[in-house]
Amino acid sequence: MAIFEQTEMHTIQLTPGPIHYRQIGDGEPIVFVHGLLVNGLLWRKVVPLLSDSFRCIAPDFPLGSHTAPMAADTDLTPPGLAAIVAEFLETMQLDRVTLVANDTGGAVSQIVATRHPQRIGRLVLTSCDMFDNFLPAMFQPMQWAAHVPGSIYVIAQAMRLRALQNSPLAFGWLAKHGIEPRIASEYLRGVLSSAGVRRDVHKILKGISTRYTMEAAEALRRFDRPVLLAWAREDRFFPVEHAQRMLEILPHGKLELVDDSYTFVSEDQPQRVAQLIREFIPTA
Repeated sequence: MAIFEQTEMHTIQLTPGPIHYRQIGDGEPIVFVHGLLVNGLLWRKVVPLLSDSFRCIAPDFPLGSHTAPMAADTDLTPPGLAAIVAEFLETMQLDRVTLVANDTGGAVSQIVATRHPQRIGRLVLTSCDMFDNFLPAMFQPMQWAAHVPGSIYVIAQAMRLRALQNSPLAFGWLAKHGIEPRIASEYLRGVLSSAGVRRDVHKILKGISTRYTMEAAEALRRFDRPVLLAWAREDRFFPVEHAQRMLEILPHGKLELVDDSYTFVSEDQPQRVAQLIREFIPTA
């Protein structure tokens, strides 16, 4: 964990704005996509377990825990976010990428795979939004609140309280074994300190619609690359039944269940996740 957190943060300039990222290792590239209100630190326990064999890249995409806001006119609907991920891969000149995603980032990555597949070699979806479960019902009030000016700041302020951080109102039903306070605080830093980041979050939440995940699911019927579904057996937001339904759609899909974990499998079971990813990527 410390190896990843102490790694130098790099910045790459994309059309909408700067994207910060960490990278460790050499070899076939793995790009990790986080979800809403977290950042690349979500993968801090997994990356060191893979960096001996792979080039591991964990960006802070503009999903609410970024610290540099995007340009005011940036499209931050799910297709717009997918275009940012695709531009990152292109600007970094990455090919045959293994895209590993979680939570909201899984929905975005399904769109990347179906609308911008050129640089994708394979896809790993850990517990995430799909079909008509985008956002899960418990998080929909946050989406409604996004229409109220100032609401995101109020929500983020409440999440600063350590008593709430590992409660069901914050990260408690996402990480079964909790998140260190310093990491939870880092997730909130951008949204608390930057009006531009809060503007981005409002735009993201208002742009979310199940039509994008339903369209992606239909398109994935024709996705000709391997897909691994690494799913938390006990997930409270993304039931295993959704992964099983996706498995029936995918031409080249595989489902592996992760025990003793909630949605953030990289937090709860990093060794299991790293093992599944390692076994999924062909060796020369």
